[in-house]
Amino acid sequence: MCPLLLAVAAPRTPLLSLLLLRSGFAAMSTAGPLKSVDYEVFGRVQGVCFRMYTEGEAKKIGVVGWVKNTNKGTVTGQVQGPEEKVNSMKSWLSKVGSPSSRIDRTDFSNEKTISKLEYSNFSIRY
Repeated sequence: MCPLLLAVAAPRTPLLSLLLLRSGFAAMSTAGPLKSVDYEVFGRVQGVCFRMYTEGEAKKIGVVGWVKNTNKGTVTGQVQGPEEKVNSMKSWLSKVGSPSSRIDRTDFSNEKTISKLEYSNFSIRY
């Protein structure tokens, strides 16, 4: 059974806690207020595997959301998760990116506290 379904359908047991911990769900559900933020990254960010690296970093950090290329040469998306993890992703989107990218600037907008996550994972949109 999916750990997320177990979290909703079953009382906490040692086995359930272990499954939740291994899935990262327990950490995400108890690590302070949840935040959501939209972003747009400017610079050399298309044709340099930026979306793939963004997806990998988001999964490593433990945030959910999405990323996609725009028709104006930028990369845009949304990140959701515990405030500290969202802040880590914001820093990565502003300063690191993919190895071949050049980030000129990253704009963040619509930052807000949310009561629950709107996504179950982080994905590349087309």
